[in-house]
Amino acid sequence: MVLLSFLISIPLFATQDDNSFITKYEYGAMLYENPRGIGCNKCHGNGKKEIILAKYRDRKGALKYIKVPPIIKISFEDFKSKLKSDKTESLIMPTYFLTDDELDSLYYYIQKLK
Repeated sequence: MVLLSFLISIPLFATQDDNSFITKYEYGAMLYENPRGIGCNKCHGNGKKEIILAKYRDRKGALKYIKVPPIIKISFEDFKSKLKSDKTESLIMPTYFLTDDELDSLYYYIQKLK
């Protein structure tokens, strides 16, 4: 019983300087690779530059591109807004249903990619 109460009192995340079970950076890295479905890295790579995700021709034959932006310079407000937005705004960005704590850890990790 004492062991169980001890384990419950251990925080799941911590700051990078803390020596808890998993740091905020480690948790963010985990979410970046596999948030709940396709990882951020699959489309955004290392997050430092714009990436051409696909090329296609429109009905008139003009070459078009689907591009994903670099994400290391995005503000937290824009980051959170995009991940929580109605997906009719962006038919490409997946829906992840991340909690605010998960978004915070993921953003923390992305900012450390600089």
